Formats: sequence, structure tokens, C-alpha cells
Amino acid sequence: MRLLDALLTPDPVRRARLLQSLLAMSTMCAGIAAMHYFVWIGVASATGVAVWTAVAFAGMAALYAAIRSGWSERLADPSLSVLQMDFAIACSAAAYALLGPGRGGVFPVVMVILMYGMFKSTMRQMAGVCVFGVAVLGATMAAMALADPARYPPAIELGHFLMVATMMPAASILAARLSRLRQISREQKEELSAALERIRQLATRDELTGLINRRHMVELMEQEHQRCIRSGHTFCIAMLQIDDFAAEARALGDGGETRLLRGIAQEAAHRVRVADVLAHWEDARFMLLMSDTRASLARAGLDRLREAVAGARVLTEAPLLRFSLSAGLAEHHAGETVEQTIARAEQALQDALRQGESRVVVA
Repeated sequence: MRLLDALLTPDPVRRARLLQSLLAMSTMCAGIAAMHYFVWIGVASATGVAVWTAVAFAGMAALYAAIRSGWSERLADPSLSVLQMDFAIACSAAAYALLGPGRGGVFPVVMVILMYGMFKSTMRQMAGVCVFGVAVLGATMAAMALADPARYPPAIELGHFLMVATMMPAASILAARLSRLRQISREQKEELSAALERIRQLATRDELTGLINRRHMVELMEQEHQRCIRSGHTFCIAMLQIDDFAAEARALGDGGETRLLRGIAQEAAHRVRVADVLAHWEDARFMLLMSDTRASLARAGLDRLREAVAGARVLTEAPLLRFSLSAGLAEHHAGETVEQTIARAEQALQDALRQGESRVVVA
């Protein structure tokens, strides 16, 4: 794994680009081996192929280094797909000039190079690569037909050019269409993931306050109940209510109830422990689940929460208004159900409301 991280980096996005680049390099290495085979059978010049091999290796190393170092990420095409294809086509054109009778082996290699465009290239990028390839290969064929007509007969080179001018655009279009299909597939997967996340939010979150909704809170309390059965620990739940909620909401005018409920909910959510869960229960009531906590510690936490909300400027449009919470706290007892614990917390809340505003009563 350390070797792979050194070669490809731990970054998953950059690693994917490097894997694509290494795949292209493997094709280039196969081409280098083929070039040396033609030298061995006496078709190509050893000196020319040696220079060609050095240039090919240097170009591949430079492209790999640009992606591996992250330098390419400042460009519009961080994977350097177009640059890699153009470089490979230029090398193929040079190989065509070196191979003489063996130059027909260049054509399938060029088609394979174009297939790398299906990973990410757009139709415009592939059109540019196609124009570059036809121009470079056509110029190479024309130059060799003029310089060495015995080995590169003009009539044969014209036929080769017509084949290249016909097949390269077709291959480029196919590669671009495959790339587009891959992009559509990625977009659909992202949209599906976003939709599933939205569904999850709708299933677990209260749309009005942004807190956990009642149904999901019941599930969480049942999970906490099962965990406590296994571990022998306990938990507390608190039922909280906004004091004089209806009167305060009316004083705020139209939409005051919604703004007030949302404002207090968000203020309270910022004041609870990370391990605790606050949910909108019903109307102006909230439920607070405090895991692995005894009543004495939970009572102290509720007092801090109550004091923080009472001193907070909940609504910016009404900075002078102050609000208070009353709460009923119940510690879960071994052998009782979650529903029984909730009932005791509700009864404790009723006792707190009878005593006045901003009260906490422990069941």
C-alpha cells in the first residue's frame, strides 16, 4: 500500500487520473517494444528508434510528473487527456516515418489512442485531436512520399491518408459519444445520491425546525434503550416547552409562530452536547435525548440550556424579546419501556408548567 501511495498518491481523484495515464503509458511501452522488434528484423533504423524511444519515455515521464505532482490541476483538463493523445499521435507519426515497410502497424495504434478519449473528453476536444491527428499523419505521409518515394510510394501514401482521414473522425465521434454516456451516467448517479439524501432528510428531519422529527426520535430512543440493556448504562429524556408560545407568536404578527419556533429550535440545538439529540416533538414542544447520563447531570445540563435560551437574542427582528423554556426530565429505569419513560417526562413537564415559567422538574 505504501508503494501504491508513493506511485499513485492517496488522493482518489488524482489516483484515478494517474491510473488512466499509466494505462496509456502501457500502450506506449507496447509500441516501443514493437519498434525495437522492427529494428531487430532490419526494417527500421536503430539510431532513429533509439532517439524516438528516448523522446517517448521523456514525454511520458513529464506527463506523469505533471499529474502526480498536482501541477495539472491548475489547468482546465487536469487529467491531460488531450495532451496525452496529441503526444501519442505525434509519436505515432514519427514511428510511421521510421518504420518503412512496417508502417502499417501504426494505424491500429492510432485507433487505440483515440479510444482513450472515451474516459472524459468532450466532442470538441475529440474533434481537435482528430484534426491534429489527420494533419500530422497527412503531413508525415506527404513528406515521406516526397523524400523517399521508393519506400513510400505516393499512390500508397494517398490511400493511407484517405483511410486515416475517414477512420479517425469516425473513431473520434465514437469515443466522444462513449465519454458523453459516461458523463450522463455519473450525473445520474449524483442526482440519485442527492435524491436519496433528500429522502433521508425528509424521513428523519422536521421541515419546520430542521431538527430530528418525532418518528426518527422514537427510533433513536428505542436504539438507546437496547444499547442500555446490553451495557447496563442508562439515559435521560427531557420534554421541553416554550413558555407562553401562543401569546409571543401572536405578538410577532404573520408568520411569527414559524419564525419563533425555528429560532428557538436552532438556538437550543447549538447549546446541547454533541452526543445529545434534540427533536421537534409537537407544537411548541421539543424532546431531548441525553445518552449515558444520570438525572443529576442531566438536570445541570437542562439548567444551562434553559439559561442560554433565556439570555439569547433568538430573533433579529425582535432583539428585545426574550423567551424561556420549561422542562420535565426523566431518567430511564431498568425494566420500563421507552413509552413509560416518555410518559414520566411529560408528567414532569406538566408539573413544571404549573409551577410557573422557566422551570425544570425531575420525574
